[in-house]
Amino acid sequence: MTTAESNKRSDFYVLPTEDPDARRRFLCKVLEKVVALGHRIYIRTDDETQARQLDEWLWDYQPEAFLPHSLLAAGLNSPIEIGYGDSKPDHREVFVNLALEIDELALEFNRTIEIVVQQTEILEATRANYRRYQGQGYEIHMNDMRRKG
Repeated sequence: MTTAESNKRSDFYVLPTEDPDARRRFLCKVLEKVVALGHRIYIRTDDETQARQLDEWLWDYQPEAFLPHSLLAAGLNSPIEIGYGDSKPDHREVFVNLALEIDELALEFNRTIEIVVQQTEILEATRANYRRYQGQGYEIHMNDMRRKG
């Protein structure tokens, strides 16, 4: 394993609900923390519709908060950029995967984040993503938010 690979980290946040809004709310908490640390973030979605919905949602999520973001296609170079398909940001800092599958681009980033809700399709996709990150030498951190009985 090279030094660059050994510094790569992937965080999985496993939420106890299947509610997609919980996924977006938790995403906002993560974004606030990562931006406060001075990192740039690329959020990959499945398609243009999902990217535009997330863009609108981030503008409205809390009146007293501001997450500096834009669609990658707008070319504004925001701290948080939202994209899909073949779009690529000009940095490789933090990759947040809201798409089901990861592509080769994700593996170029130093840090990846997956937010998991209890929906079959998302659970299956993130299990596959976990194995892929692990196979690429990422240090995996599981953050299980479900209550332990």
